[in-house]
Amino acid sequence: MYETLLVSREASLAVLTLNRPDRRNALSPTLIAELLDALGRLEADATVRAVVITGAGRAFCAGMDLDALQQIATHTLEENLEDSRRMATLFRRLYTFPRPLIAAVNGPAIAGGCGVATLCDFTLAVPEARFGYTEARIGFIPALVSVFLRRMVGEKHTRELLLSARLLDAEEAFRLGLVTEVVPAEALLSRARELAVILAANSPTSLLRTKALLNDCTLPELDRELALAVEANAAIRLTDDFREGLAAFLEKRTPRWVPQ
Repeated sequence: MYETLLVSREASLAVLTLNRPDRRNALSPTLIAELLDALGRLEADATVRAVVITGAGRAFCAGMDLDALQQIATHTLEENLEDSRRMATLFRRLYTFPRPLIAAVNGPAIAGGCGVATLCDFTLAVPEARFGYTEARIGFIPALVSVFLRRMVGEKHTRELLLSARLLDAEEAFRLGLVTEVVPAEALLSRARELAVILAANSPTSLLRTKALLNDCTLPELDRELALAVEANAAIRLTDDFREGLAAFLEKRTPRWVPQ
């Protein structure tokens, strides 16, 4: 049914597998569209009580697809705004999905992929997983994810993570609250299934209304901040630093930044 996404069912549990292992499951426009479509279909299915998101191969999600990165360097502001809104829609959809979402992080979750992993209700990670908001390394800005990250780990940790652009191991991500549980690789999916069984034993109405309450308390301010983040995300793509950072990344060299 999908080009970049596998969907399977196990009783009341649905499993979404990002299926671009040759690209480390990087986020392409097709993968984003298919994720949104699959989430919409699962929301409409009352027999689905929980959803797991995981990655095929050795990575969970390496962030934005390389081909997409190359293309945005030539986009107009309006095209960049449209692209930014698409990613913002995915992040918001994950954050507000009405049924429990479980990320089973089987490997690196970087930049936008880190957003996908940590915006789920539960984030299980193997010890080898790595997390990071590395956008500043290439002159980009982690604008969209910053809206959610402040709510998860607080202002001080958000500043440190976004400005340093460093990678975290699973244990540090757990200590910060980005990861719910660190699980051995061989037990990752079985632990996700076990958690889904626990959730399915609870009242479905209670879970739906609990998530709705949590969302209703934050959405007005969240949407205002996301609108600002979309503009910031699009605007930085037209800067010299972004062009230089992207070129250096593609050419595998150190960026030559111009002092501001």
